[in-house]
Amino acid sequence: MQLYNSMTRRKENFEPLTSGRVGMYACGITAYDLSHIGHARSAVVFDVLNRYLRHIGYHVTFVRNFTDVDDKIIARAGREGKSSTEIAETYIGAFHEDMDRLNVCRADIEPRATEYIGDMQELIQSLIDGGHAYAVPSGDVYFRVRSFKGYGKLSGRDVDDLRSGARIAIGEEKEDPLDFALWKAAKPGEPFWESPWGRGRPGWHLECSAMSKKNLDLPLDIHGGGQDLIFPHHENEIAQSEASTGKELARFWVHNGFVQINSEKMSKSLNNFKTIRDILEHRQPETLRFFLLGKHYRSPIDFSFEGLDEAERALKRVYECLRDARQAQNRASWKKGDVPASVLDEFEPLEKGFFEAMDDDLNTAAALGHVFGMVRLINRILEDKALRNKEGVRALLERFDTLSHAWTDVLGVFGAEPSAFLEELRDTRARRAGIDTDRVKALMAERAEARAAKDFARSDATRDALVAMGIEVRDTPSGAVWDIA
Repeated sequence: MQLYNSMTRRKENFEPLTSGRVGMYACGITAYDLSHIGHARSAVVFDVLNRYLRHIGYHVTFVRNFTDVDDKIIARAGREGKSSTEIAETYIGAFHEDMDRLNVCRADIEPRATEYIGDMQELIQSLIDGGHAYAVPSGDVYFRVRSFKGYGKLSGRDVDDLRSGARIAIGEEKEDPLDFALWKAAKPGEPFWESPWGRGRPGWHLECSAMSKKNLDLPLDIHGGGQDLIFPHHENEIAQSEASTGKELARFWVHNGFVQINSEKMSKSLNNFKTIRDILEHRQPETLRFFLLGKHYRSPIDFSFEGLDEAERALKRVYECLRDARQAQNRASWKKGDVPASVLDEFEPLEKGFFEAMDDDLNTAAALGHVFGMVRLINRILEDKALRNKEGVRALLERFDTLSHAWTDVLGVFGAEPSAFLEELRDTRARRAGIDTDRVKALMAERAEARAAKDFARSDATRDALVAMGIEVRDTPSGAVWDIA
């Protein structure tokens, strides 16, 4: 398997430090608001990486933190007359609810910053002792950026270029404008912890260094997050961790691309974000997850409702194929006969291609291309009267079914019972179109009753009423079914 390493700026063969075992750390949310689909993308990307590493045989310890003390949390707590703890707990709970709906597996370890204050203070003291940090009279503690010679190696930034134009604000006690806070003296009314430097709280960058070191061996095999974290967050993490321990912080740095709206990064600061809950009011969770998998994780992805509609239609095609293939597989009558070699020549590259794409820097977009190639092939087989009843086809459908479960295991999609999923998808689309599904079902029942009574005039009238509502009715051997026209 190859992964793109942001540190070296190239794809590299992934081998963990300890054979068969992977330690992976991803930066989690600051818990002060509902998560938006940018958060969802990062969570889905690292969920798929976690799933795939496990699928190919690694034992993974996945750590994703929560920042539960921060300026934004404190500000919201002040506005709402609540404690910072209450705010953090509310939005950690909301994050879990949203991720559960998106089928994102919980991390093995989910540390919260406030649980590691002692570890953070020990890390700060080691940096002070080593000359890499200094306390100032106000009680703040800063990291000396120029004391760490590797500063800028992840982001590719030059310290002198960063220094040019940087200024120390009035009232700041930094030695250098580039120095960043490890410990912040508490302001009146803020949460605080006692420390050798006075009452205060940790700086944001420090939190991840302490939590990763406490829960995983260094160097981490993989450290990840969104591209916006490369600088300054991950750059500062590297500086303080490596200055303190003398060890490399992480061997592979993996960063996902932004979600964009109108080619701008989606973020709360730009007020152009959509929360996960905004989307799931009108779309199924699997549609959003599938949409996020449709681009390579390092590429930006442009969010639009048209894109979600396209993802919905694509999911529908896959689930219809799974339904039809499983129904065919369960037929009682099969005739002797092998699958032509030409069919196997198509099937096997598609079967392998999915995993080859995943091995190529987690290329979910290419992997899904092989999924749809397989769907087209299976549909063609099922429609071919000369093929569909042969025993060899039944065996091939069993292979397809096994393969679809592997897709689910890796991507976290296609795992629902097909008929139930398609019915739910249809109902979701109908509600979005303003169609009263209870009325549709009542008319369908009335039509079935009229047909059973051979009252064809009433049957036709109910069908006309359904068509007027935008409903398409099909009569099948197992009964009438409806969908959005």
